[in-house]
Amino acid sequence: MPNIAVFIEQRDGEAKKVAWQMINHARKITDASGGEVWGVFLGKDAGNNAADAGSWGAHKLFTAIDENLAGYNSELYTTAVASFCSANNPDLVLMGATAMGKDLAPRLAARMDCACVSDSIDVNFDNGFTIRRPVFAGKCYTDVNIKSNTAVVGIRPNSFNLDQPGSDSATAETFDPGIGGVTPKATVAEVKATSGGAIELTEADVIVSGGRGIKEADNYKMIEELAGVLNAGTGASRAIVDAGWVDHSHQVGQTGKTVSPNLYIACGISGAIQHLAGMSSSKCIVAINKDSNAPIFKAATYGIVADLFDVVPALKEAIQSLD
Repeated sequence: MPNIAVFIEQRDGEAKKVAWQMINHARKITDASGGEVWGVFLGKDAGNNAADAGSWGAHKLFTAIDENLAGYNSELYTTAVASFCSANNPDLVLMGATAMGKDLAPRLAARMDCACVSDSIDVNFDNGFTIRRPVFAGKCYTDVNIKSNTAVVGIRPNSFNLDQPGSDSATAETFDPGIGGVTPKATVAEVKATSGGAIELTEADVIVSGGRGIKEADNYKMIEELAGVLNAGTGASRAIVDAGWVDHSHQVGQTGKTVSPNLYIACGISGAIQHLAGMSSSKCIVAINKDSNAPIFKAATYGIVADLFDVVPALKEAIQSLD
């Protein structure tokens, strides 16, 4: 009967979608095997998280409210989550493989002296947990069996689908984060956000990406326009980021962001292994490239061998006509 704790990451008072995805999947495991799903929330205001966590499947929501937890601090957050785990002994701790989660997960595992599995895409339970994660730049997958009493697992956003929410509210409980005597060695002086209104790539359901095939920086507008009609995020290959055509925040790949959208449209991207490493776990991949031998077609669900300057505007017009 496994008890699964899910760290609810929040930014500016709003929980990340990946938290609800993990809670939803964890509930399916506990419904089949027994145990409970516990949400873990740190911040200065509990907000409506008890109702939200419950609607997605959490049995309980444990909160630690402290002004010092308003923004992410690796030392304070590690201490707080470790204090929760010490008091409640979950069998598994899930957290999103986001910028925050990738920093927090290994710190927490080191503090607790337990297993840590990063950048995972699936969790199953059958007399023990089995975690699936991609290896060798996404060319294959490995299943990891958890042997420690507790393990910390990072989950790629969009790895799990969200079922329809229910109406239940999680039982609200509080816990002592144990940060009273902790003086962080470093503090966040300032947070500079990217331009408002942009869809975060790691959480986007649909992504439209452009590569060297767009020929010049001004043509990236085509990618943005297609993304606009699809309410999608905009991505880019390393080639056009290195050329200065697009900001690095849009880069998808081994040295950029790892994404798992339901739909990934690659426009003029050849498909180098470094790019595939960042998007090969997408549910559906559509590749548009006039080179029929481009490696991207080996990973694509659907391939269009044609000039993107003909296909992308026509695709945008066709989508607009559906409204």
